[in-house]
Amino acid sequence: MTHLTPENTSPPSIYDDDGNRGGGQKRRKTLAIGITIACVLVVGGGIGFFALSSAAQKEAVAPKAPAATAAIQKGTLSGSSTKTGTLAFTDPRPLGSAIGGTLTALPAPGAQIGLGVPLYAVDNNPISLLHGSLPAWRGFEQGMEDGPDVKQLEESLAALGYFAGAPDTKFNWSTAQAIKRWQKATGQKETGALELGRIIFAPGDLRVGGAKVAVGDQVGPGSPVLEVTGLEKQVTLNLGLSDQRLAVMGGPVGLELPGGVKTTGKIVAVGAPEEKENNGKKETVVPVTIALDDPSVTGDIQQASVSINLPSETRENVLSVPVEALIALDGNTFGVEIMQPDGTTRRVPVTTGLFAAGNVEVSGDGISEGQKVVVPEL
Repeated sequence: MTHLTPENTSPPSIYDDDGNRGGGQKRRKTLAIGITIACVLVVGGGIGFFALSSAAQKEAVAPKAPAATAAIQKGTLSGSSTKTGTLAFTDPRPLGSAIGGTLTALPAPGAQIGLGVPLYAVDNNPISLLHGSLPAWRGFEQGMEDGPDVKQLEESLAALGYFAGAPDTKFNWSTAQAIKRWQKATGQKETGALELGRIIFAPGDLRVGGAKVAVGDQVGPGSPVLEVTGLEKQVTLNLGLSDQRLAVMGGPVGLELPGGVKTTGKIVAVGAPEEKENNGKKETVVPVTIALDDPSVTGDIQQASVSINLPSETRENVLSVPVEALIALDGNTFGVEIMQPDGTTRRVPVTTGLFAAGNVEVSGDGISEGQKVVVPEL
């Protein structure tokens, strides 16, 4: 029987197999380091695995950004065509003289000439403006035949405060007295008669655009003296024959003035086709005149190019989508992507109609008002 002795129960040798001291410590250290590395790897691997699993989980559950959509609308779709026109004063025309002599006075360009005010002077005698739609074609004096021009004269003299009766077509004593009173008030010779050319009739007040002659020049019957216009402004344009359907009398139009000022107007005149020269080439056009709904928006602008938006076509009770919603299904077919309740989409072929204001008319099986269509965000 072997007995354990103190020597038998002593701890293991601290020498290595080669008899070197410290071998056991080295083994323990090596083991500890190996365990530590293993732990780090395990723990590190655990950490790495957790991080990858968390990212994958986030990617799996993160919702995708919803596609932009628009509802299919049902209603009226109106198209338009944009043209360029000219803003200027109304009724520009030359004004001639019916009296021969030396031009002794002229108004300044831009001057407004009202009822009874001289337009210019010949031999230092004023040629004044009176109101009337008929031009003066004869002088006024006792014994002349009755006529609508006499009534125009009396109406103007009444408006100036010189004729007291009821204007009519007869030149009589009261007409001659009214002329004398006006002549006296304006420094003219009091004759009670008016020679041809002493007054000029126009439907309303005039604006002087410029002079055709200079003070001191000789003028005679038919000589152009002034360029005049009305006081209001208007827009004119010439439409090609292919666009003449856009010229609808009384039709509303949109206008954009210099500086981006937007306003509205309506077509008040559509002329007969006429031949115009454009860049050396002759073309047949339809002249169109547009009155502004609010002339005051033009401010001090005397003449300028303006952009005109003319309604071209209107479709009622049609389905429409934004133009961006259209997709090409093949070389000949357009379609839209309908958003399904579960978030998926399906492509549906459509037939396109009127394009207007960023929308397009669509029709076809499988589409209806209120459905959502995908609209790519550009």
